[in-house]
Amino acid sequence: MQITEYVTLGHPDKVADYISSHILDRYMEKDPQTRYAVECQIKGNVVNLAGEVSSKAHFTPRQLDLFVKAAVAQIGYTPAYQKRWGKENTICANDLKINAYISQQSPDIAQGLDGWGDQGVFFGAAWPTASGFPAEKLLAEKIGRDLAKNPNLGIDVKTLVVTDEGQIKRIVIAVPVLNEKDLANQTIYDLYRTLGKDAEKKIIINGTGTYQKHGPLADCGTTGRKLAVDFYGGFCKIGGGSPWTKDGTKADLTLNLYARYLAKQFIKKNNWNVPVFCDIACAIGRRDIEICLHDGQGTIYKRYTERKKPQDLIKKFKLDTPIYAHLCREGLFSGI
Repeated sequence: MQITEYVTLGHPDKVADYISSHILDRYMEKDPQTRYAVECQIKGNVVNLAGEVSSKAHFTPRQLDLFVKAAVAQIGYTPAYQKRWGKENTICANDLKINAYISQQSPDIAQGLDGWGDQGVFFGAAWPTASGFPAEKLLAEKIGRDLAKNPNLGIDVKTLVVTDEGQIKRIVIAVPVLNEKDLANQTIYDLYRTLGKDAEKKIIINGTGTYQKHGPLADCGTTGRKLAVDFYGGFCKIGGGSPWTKDGTKADLTLNLYARYLAKQFIKKNNWNVPVFCDIACAIGRRDIEICLHDGQGTIYKRYTERKKPQDLIKKFKLDTPIYAHLCREGLFSGI
């Protein structure tokens, strides 16, 4: 049995991820060498930013306020959205109050800029499909994205798909609804039609019966709390920490991307017809990384050491450009 989940950008934790990623883009626009590690928490109308930044770019508290509000508005929490749902049910970007606690990066870390910015183990995976992902993960994502695009429904959507030997056993959906008639949309209709006579038993929509209050008003959002969604939906181990809130010198971001890239390349070069998993280990301040490609069940395909500077991969994945909000919105591996 396989279980996978997805949340849309309107989910409180993803709102926090997006705010931090959006601010990082503003730094990258002015200084591609920015070192950034800023966490975000949002609850109701209050946003707390905390972390470290070393950059030639400097922003005033007023500018940071505007960046945060712009990010939340881009997600969809606008005055028009709040007017439809009501202040008792959701937030508005214009009402946010921002507290920023940001200092310089530690010089102990900065002295190792030619090597990796942390030590740890990182995991990647790829499947022999057009997207490089399993169908179940893509289905959970498609359902969530389609529902969030419906103007009659809310944008804080969570989906879960359970399959057994490729057959759908259950689909769980949480989507904000003001009127039950709004659930009569094409996405849900297609799900019921696809699942046929057993659809009523297999689909759960808003399990408590009511879902109106949503977003950061209903639930505190914190960066890095949706890692299964951000990476492989539960189909692969997760290594390092959150990929968000960090620049490309951080292994949590870049080596996770590289592990995914190596797994995909192995499938492509060898015309592989089964999933491939990749483990990478690194040490802070050092360039050498240990790499192991395997089947996830104990069979090793290839094991080797590679000397790789962070800057090499930063250039490869364009991590010295304002790409971070795009990755947060479209998916961490959308460019690989």
